[in-house]
Amino acid sequence: MKLFDVYPINDITITRAKGTRVWDNEETEYMDLYGGHAVISIGHTHPHWVKRIEEQLEKIAFYSNSIKIPLQEELATKLGEVSGKKDFELFLCNSGAEANENALKLASFHTNRKKIVAFEKAFHGRTSLAVAATDNPSIVAPVNETTNIVFLPFNDNEALAGYFNTNGHEIAAVIIEGIQGVGGINVAEDAFLCTIRRLCDDYGAVYIADSVQCGYGRSGQFFSHDHAGVEADIYSMAKGMGNGFPIGGIIISPKFKAKHSMLGTTFGGNHLACAAALAVLEVIEKESLMENAEKVGNFLQEELKSIPELSGVRGRGLMIGFDVPASHKNLKKDLLFKYKIFTGEAKPNVIRLLPSLALTMDDAAAFINSLKIAIAQYQPS
Repeated sequence: MKLFDVYPINDITITRAKGTRVWDNEETEYMDLYGGHAVISIGHTHPHWVKRIEEQLEKIAFYSNSIKIPLQEELATKLGEVSGKKDFELFLCNSGAEANENALKLASFHTNRKKIVAFEKAFHGRTSLAVAATDNPSIVAPVNETTNIVFLPFNDNEALAGYFNTNGHEIAAVIIEGIQGVGGINVAEDAFLCTIRRLCDDYGAVYIADSVQCGYGRSGQFFSHDHAGVEADIYSMAKGMGNGFPIGGIIISPKFKAKHSMLGTTFGGNHLACAAALAVLEVIEKESLMENAEKVGNFLQEELKSIPELSGVRGRGLMIGFDVPASHKNLKKDLLFKYKIFTGEAKPNVIRLLPSLALTMDDAAAFINSLKIAIAQYQPS
């Protein structure tokens, strides 16, 4: 048997990692400014995270949600404290796609409606309803296609208001990433998020803040939507939630009423996942990682804007994107194979930076130096 070939893979085998560094099977060291798609939030193999998981593994790794799991209560309490959403309730699952799937389902239950508003360049996951709300027809199978999703222009207040004025009483939810990740690091304007909040209130729709990639402190606030000074009805989470251990979840406004079997999961909220997620929150709090993300992110953006060959520098905190000219289309590959730096990309010409929230100023400066050298020495293919 061989693996089903669905990923474009770099010819690199990572065997160990620490902080913002990873090493391959030949002991070549790399700086990781991508964190495996924004997953590594507190640094690879953080000692507190490792200890939390090891200690839990010695006790019990898993049992189903048919019994009391105090770690879930502990996680909910800590998440409320760190996020500032103490009056919300937590439902745990395993991934970002599952989180968004459950958020959309809950919104439909709550409103008894079917229509979902999503936005151009959105990415919400690969499960059935989440992928239907993703603006990429190439990954939407025929069975996922539905007329219940409408895609509107991102950051277009007039288009959104116009659609609500015509269809408002059919809309179950608006789902939006505070910062689009896969779409190319596009920041939702504060005024646009305020418009979503107002229209959802006016028409009884649910505001879903997809915070799978842009949440958990990455933007300098716990949820990137917090920059707008509005509160969503449901926040979806995953990626940095477990620092590499699979876990996802949604936090839910008090306006929603739970009932048995409305939502469900086998592995969601298992003992090991909760231990990993608690460790992440404890480190974010103890090491002031949201403040660090804002400080180091501001430095990176300022430095990137000073490089003439780059354009469109954007983002918040340590979720940053910039445009690369067509003549430098191999820059990401050069950074990886010549300068040993992992970064991400979005088509057609965007480089994405999604490092650990513990990225230091020294490492940020070292990256900028390497980037400048790479650009200066770059030879178009």
